Amino acid sequence: MPRGRRRNNHDMGEDERQTSKRQRNNYSSLNTTTTQNTTRRHIKAEDTFSHKRCLAWFREYTNPDEPDTLGPDGMEKFCEDIGVEPENVVMLVLAYKMGATQMGFFSQYEWLKGLTELECDSAAKMQSKLDYLKNILNDPNVFKSIYRYAYDFAKDSDQRSMDTATAKAMLQLLLGKHWPLYTQFAQFLDQSKYKVINKDQWCNILEFSRTINNDLTNYDIDGACSKKINYSKFYGRATTMKEKTAQQSDYFPKSSKWNIKLSLLLSLTI
Repeated sequence: MPRGRRRNNHDMGEDERQTSKRQRNNYSSLNTTTTQNTTRRHIKAEDTFSHKRCLAWFREYTNPDEPDTLGPDGMEKFCEDIGVEPENVVMLVLAYKMGATQMGFFSQYEWLKGLTELECDSAAKMQSKLDYLKNILNDPNVFKSIYRYAYDFAKDSDQRSMDTATAKAMLQLLLGKHWPLYTQFAQFLDQSKYKVINKDQWCNILEFSRTINNDLTNYDIDGACSKKINYSKFYGRATTMKEKTAQQSDYFPKSSKWNIKLSLLLSLTI
């Protein structure tokens, strides 16, 4: 069919010219809208979490012999890709989100569970979540859950208790910046008879760091930091310590005060 000849403006009446102009404008607007919608669909497809991309990303950190397990070598590369040191507390929070059961390892199931919740299927998306993972530690209830999780996550799976070296490292990670007495506590562990920390003691350390002032001014013999603590054994030293505290301005407690704090923390029945 032959192409029709375009009519010149002088061949059209005023009404026809206005109608033609409106049609051209509407067509141009339609093209713009179509282009914008196509662009939105393209962006949305990339931004939407993809289970397939997430699994492919996981495979970048595994080896053919153990395709379903991300091990220490893969963990190091993963941390490098997202710009986080392996010792950063963010990695503990991420492990918590995944429900990981062994330090230094992520199973495929754990990876997909945690990253599906976080909607991360690339290093770039993971980097955008780092501040969120760090900030959730500011919620006392979430922090407590992560603190309790850290005990079973960090200890050897075949042991009932955590060795003191691991306990110190985890306490440094979780409480080192917020508990002024952590350094003294770590020194005590080095010098004490304790070789392991059980879970009751681990939980008791957190409660103590949260509820008892650094100078013990709010220490109560009848209080219950733990029902397993033998308070009567330390009553005399606690009384003496409180009397000395009133006369001292030191920020950190003297040895007599510190002994009662440590006793309160660790004199639990095993």
